[in-house]
Amino acid sequence: MMSRILSGSEFAEQQLAQGHEVCALRLYDRDALCSTIYADFTAQTVIVENQAVPTIKTAFGNNLPPNWEDFQRFLQERCIPRQRAGLREYLETLGLDEYDPLAIIEKTSGRMAEDQQWLTIEVLK
Repeated sequence: MMSRILSGSEFAEQQLAQGHEVCALRLYDRDALCSTIYADFTAQTVIVENQAVPTIKTAFGNNLPPNWEDFQRFLQERCIPRQRAGLREYLETLGLDEYDPLAIIEKTSGRMAEDQQWLTIEVLK
């Protein structure tokens, strides 16, 4: 018997019912929604729903389904590199004490000079 794959909102609902910390991250390219990532920080699992946009614009491209490590890499790719000169000053400007990709994205929306993509983060309840 095959089990039905959960939608992102069903996944989030199920994880929230177990008392897990769940966020929805939405990746946009300009004004177009490209991907919605449902991340369970308690179980360290993710589900992604991609929109009908070119694969290169989606959060994980052809890498489906993503795992927690893929999600962590994606977050780091939307931040200043950890090795960048002046990192301490950059973090101080953002009001952060340490390199935390999610916290950096909360402050910068994950905007990078190389593209028009950005993120929103919603803590689900």
